[in-house]
Amino acid sequence: MKNIITAIVAIVCIVAGGVGGSFLRSISSGTSEPAAHAEKPAKDDHAAKKDDGHGAKKDEHAKKPEKKDSHGSDSHGDSSASSEVYYFKFTREFVVPIIRNGRVHSLVILNLNLETDASVASNLQGMEPKLRDNIMTSLITLSNDGTTFESVTSVENYELIRSTVLKNLQSVLSSGINNVLIVDMAKQDV
Repeated sequence: MKNIITAIVAIVCIVAGGVGGSFLRSISSGTSEPAAHAEKPAKDDHAAKKDDGHGAKKDEHAKKPEKKDSHGSDSHGDSSASSEVYYFKFTREFVVPIIRNGRVHSLVILNLNLETDASVASNLQGMEPKLRDNIMTSLITLSNDGTTFESVTSVENYELIRSTVLKNLQSVLSSGINNVLIVDMAKQDV
C-alpha cells in the first residue's frame, strides 16, 4: 500500500510539473505580436498606472525607453525619430564552440536581442531561422580567429561581436535592425 501511495504522489507531481511548465512557457512566449515587446512612452505609463505606494513608481522610471531627440539634427520631419523601438528576443541562446587542436576547448553562450523598428518587427518571428543562421555564421567566423572569444570581459571584443553580427544581419535585412544587444555572455571550459 505504501508503494502505491508513493507512486501516485510521484505521478501527481510529474503531471503538476508538466502543467506548470507548459503554463509558464505559454506566459513567457506571450503573443506572437512584436508589439508585446515594445516599450510604451513614459507619459502613457504615468497616465495608465497609479502609485499605490509599493514602489511601482520606481519601476516605471527604470523602464523608460530612450527618446530620440529630433532637435539640433538636420532631419526635420524624419519619421524615424518618432518610431517606437521594438526588442526581438530569440527563443534560445547561441552556443559557440571554441576549437583548439581539432577539439572543443570551451563553449561561449550568448543571449542576444535585436533592437528594431516597427517596420520589421512583425516579420522577425517568421525569419528567426534565417536570422539565427546568419548570426551563427558570424559567431563561428569570430570564433575561428582565435582571439575574440578568449577574453569575454574585453570591451573591444564585446563591441567587435556586436558590430560584426549587426553588419551581417543588415545584409539580410537592409533596414530596420538598429542594434544587437548582448544580454548575457558566458564562457565554459570543457
